[in-house]
Amino acid sequence: MDIFLQQIINGLTTGSVYAIVALGYTMVYGVIQLINFAHGEVVMIGAMVAFTVIMALAGAGLPVPPIVIVLAGVLAAVPVCMVIGYLLERLAYRPLRHAPRLAPLITAIGMSIILQHLALLIFGRDPRAFPQIMENHSFAVGGAAITAVQIAIILLSFTMMAGLTWFVYRTRFGIAIRATAEDVRVAALMGVDANRVIAATFVIGAALGAVAGVMVGTYYGIAHYSMGALLGMKAFSAAVLGGIGNLAGAMLGGVLLGVVEAMGAGYIGDLTNNVFGSNYQDVFAFLMLIAVLVFRPSGLLGERVGDRA
Repeated sequence: MDIFLQQIINGLTTGSVYAIVALGYTMVYGVIQLINFAHGEVVMIGAMVAFTVIMALAGAGLPVPPIVIVLAGVLAAVPVCMVIGYLLERLAYRPLRHAPRLAPLITAIGMSIILQHLALLIFGRDPRAFPQIMENHSFAVGGAAITAVQIAIILLSFTMMAGLTWFVYRTRFGIAIRATAEDVRVAALMGVDANRVIAATFVIGAALGAVAGVMVGTYYGIAHYSMGALLGMKAFSAAVLGGIGNLAGAMLGGVLLGVVEAMGAGYIGDLTNNVFGSNYQDVFAFLMLIAVLVFRPSGLLGERVGDRA
């Protein structure tokens, strides 16, 4: 039972991050049917920018609380990622909006490679370590342990999920997003500025990705220019698992993916003396994804719909 509770806590932590990143994928796909493979690199840039600011402020020895330094890093990362998200949509994807589907897909892969190598040039290839400026207290929960960072990640993730859901379903701009997702041309006839709505989905997804990048870096204590590749792939898998284009599906898929990873690493690794433990935790997640797509190709909460004319 102790192992079960511990792996549930670990899985909820990583799964919450996957869900936040997956929301960026699913929002863009739900509106313009585009898989933005550069989203993982946006998350990485958010982590690198935040860590750079945090390290600079911590090294300056300013008499401010550690939480203020961390918030300063987040506040620096979010606008940078929002600008990158907007530029991606405006310069790379908008000119290809009416091109064959393969063209924007290849462009997304190309932009991912470009952003990764730009980060390599700007931040260097050496990992950025999170400075030890905050005490990470641990709390006992039924024989398991949960840290203050894990609690903060889970609470903040679920708060952002709830806030995004409220925004999409309870505000006028959210209605415009859903109308554009249903049919761009009809929404335009009803007075919706489709370009503005599509750009906003990229910007919102990038802002969420920036926060998720700081979460990942803070949780593992390190950020690297290549960290976005695998993280983006897992978050995309979470979006597909839950039903790409479905906000609730992205949340469910992310949390479920994180829990399956943790359970596989904990239980199967323990039974096999860690031969198939944490080193192979990615395998368990993708095996589950394959199984779901075989028996339910639309995802857990996705709906089978025909292609748009």
